[in-house]
Amino acid sequence: MTEAARWKATVFVGGLAQMVTSNHILDAFIPFGEIVDVQLPKPDTRNSTEPHRGFAYVEYEDSADAEEAIDNMDQSEFFGRILKVSQAKAPKSAEEGLGSKKAIWEQEGWLAEHAGDHGDGLPDRSMEDAVPDPMQGLEGLDVAGPKPA
Repeated sequence: MTEAARWKATVFVGGLAQMVTSNHILDAFIPFGEIVDVQLPKPDTRNSTEPHRGFAYVEYEDSADAEEAIDNMDQSEFFGRILKVSQAKAPKSAEEGLGSKKAIWEQEGWLAEHAGDHGDGLPDRSMEDAVPDPMQGLEGLDVAGPKPA
């Protein structure tokens, strides 16, 4: 399965109570189709006593099953909390876009989009788009200030 197809078959489940385990999620979401994986992300800190971060990802084998789960489980009550169930979004690449450690003009996507025909990475500007030089036509003046009358 391609990466894009995997994300289409994955649902985000938000608003989970702290007592919820991955087995509870599996039991609640299995009626909608064959589940490949359930991920219940843990907090980043090592000293945290929280069992999970309050959300999970459920990956189905088929994207139609994921849509069925979204339709049936969004805004439903689960362990006394209202769930927010939606299509999972693919994470942004750490190599591209804002937040990356690489300058934007050094990234492949930006360069391909903004490079001109010159091969120098600068935009291709025609003479019609050029801004006139403000110093043009001042060569004959030897005195600064307004023109004498």
